[in-house]
Amino acid sequence: MNDAAQGFAFLKGHGTENDFVIVPDPYGRIELTASDVARLCDRRAGLGADGVLRVVRSAAHPEAARCADEAEWFMDYRNSDGSVAEMCGNGVRVFARHLERAGLVEAGDLAIATRAGVRRAHIAKPTADGAPGDITVEMGTAALPGGEVTVSVGERSWPARNVNMGNPHAVTFVASLDEAGHLLEAPGVAPVTAYPEGVNVEFVVDRGPRHVALRVHERGSGETRSCGTGACAVMVAAARRDGLDPAVTGEPVTYVVDVPGGRLVITERPDGRVEMTGPAVIVAEGTVDMAWLRG
Repeated sequence: MNDAAQGFAFLKGHGTENDFVIVPDPYGRIELTASDVARLCDRRAGLGADGVLRVVRSAAHPEAARCADEAEWFMDYRNSDGSVAEMCGNGVRVFARHLERAGLVEAGDLAIATRAGVRRAHIAKPTADGAPGDITVEMGTAALPGGEVTVSVGERSWPARNVNMGNPHAVTFVASLDEAGHLLEAPGVAPVTAYPEGVNVEFVVDRGPRHVALRVHERGSGETRSCGTGACAVMVAAARRDGLDPAVTGEPVTYVVDVPGGRLVITERPDGRVEMTGPAVIVAEGTVDMAWLRG
């Protein structure tokens, strides 16, 4: 780990209880292996998290250097098993909160580079009682690949909607969230050719007009308390199921999406842009002991 032979700083944060270990590494000097990430995220023997957010200046990272003129900071996101991921919507909010808290950006608009492209965020000013303001993230546009997809748990199966938000999702509507089972293992998805690099699976129920709730199995992490890109995928799938398409009507559509860890508000604009608004909280900081990490 180059300049981190004795240890390196970390923070812990969450967005609607989708939690992350944050590793500030502005000059790209910390090398995190897949086993390092898995050890950090271990909920019994490590710090515990759904993933790791490494905070690197875009100019210092080979995958983001081309974005340096547009976005100063790159979110190097890893799933809890150490695998590399394209994007994480809740992670972007937590990433932005860290930048604000560290004095690297101020409330207002900023751009963040990810493997799925540059994402725009807006940090609201603190509320009247001093609580941190919500963060809105422009999540890009949804792609809706054609073809039939089926999700299965045990002997039961349901048709699903294939939605891509920079990462792949299979969204299925069920009568009860209990039908998703324990979600310790990934649900079955067919055909396998629809998702050659794996998929996040969302089970969705209706709570009211333009109000849904979900449970999600994230590839590489298992069931999580929240999934930002998943909430966006669910919103788009629900809107199309309900006959709503902002590109056709010229009017934005907003859904409230409840996740096990809280509530997100998702809006799709007539130009296809999907925006997610929700909280982000930093709860702790400290130093990772290298003797432990590599022991």
